[in-house]
Amino acid sequence: MNQNDLYKIVAQMMESGKGILAADESDGTAGKRLEMVHLPNEIEHRRAFRELLFTAPGIEEYLSGVILYDSTIRGETKGGVPFADVLAARGIIPGIKVDTGTVPLEGFDGEVVTEGLDGLADRFKEYYTLGARFAKWRAVITIDGDTLPSDECLEINAIMLARYAALAQAAGIVPMVEPEVIFAGNHSLQRAEEVTTRALQILFTKLRMYRVDFKGLILKTSMVLAGDMYKTPSTPEEVADSTLRTLRLGVPHDVGGIVFLSGGQAPKRATENLHAIAKMGKQPWPISSSFSRALEEPVLTAWQGKDGNIEKAQQALLYRTKMNSLAQQGKYNASEDKG
Repeated sequence: MNQNDLYKIVAQMMESGKGILAADESDGTAGKRLEMVHLPNEIEHRRAFRELLFTAPGIEEYLSGVILYDSTIRGETKGGVPFADVLAARGIIPGIKVDTGTVPLEGFDGEVVTEGLDGLADRFKEYYTLGARFAKWRAVITIDGDTLPSDECLEINAIMLARYAALAQAAGIVPMVEPEVIFAGNHSLQRAEEVTTRALQILFTKLRMYRVDFKGLILKTSMVLAGDMYKTPSTPEEVADSTLRTLRLGVPHDVGGIVFLSGGQAPKRATENLHAIAKMGKQPWPISSSFSRALEEPVLTAWQGKDGNIEKAQQALLYRTKMNSLAQQGKYNASEDKG
């Protein structure tokens, strides 16, 4: 695959009015989702929930891609159709999470580094045959006062992200790089902005150093928010101002696109913040969303693990994706959002 093919995939993923569903929970995390509706973490329950998501009528109007986990991209519907084929047939691009999670960063208490580079080139070849056309790697960045994160933590995670991105592009797969600044904490909006800006500046320095093609890459980043335990929650207008200021300082203009993670925000709050960012006008990059819990929780609440609620649950997904589509285009009205 040449670079133009990567650019075409990026353009399809960043189509106006569409977002990306992050359905890439590990089997263990999927079990925590199922606990919300009192279902045991069993293969059939995970399959049923994922099939409910991927077959929901009409979602192709609002979703350009879905990030899958290893077991999910190998999974099938009850009728035996591979999940990746179900999505591709609807014009939704299948993606794959390829990192293997975090481990403690030795010598740096409270900080972690993401692993998963071993054998990644071969895994990319297999994932390509399974239908994946983009991938994701997540770094975890924790704020703790004025001491965390350290530059050393930001740099090692940026190097891992850069190496992953280079391998992905060599395999004909669009890399999505995700430096997630964790929402949990009592840090201020200003501190979140400082950390996010620094993380992005270090990341793109390393990506350039390792010769990653920015036009064939998507950044998945946190919105800039005061911590969830901070005395004053950030307003959508504050989030938009801080987030866009951070992106302008940290992200080169030739990056293929930017999508925001929800990062523990309530579904409606994530939509309101996305809309506030869109209302700030055209930016150097196309901007959209790649939410996980903010899309899946309303679906789980409606489903409750019951076959009789499948249609209701799929309507909940369609509704939430539509609200995010309107928000991404600056057409959202919070007073009309039923949540």
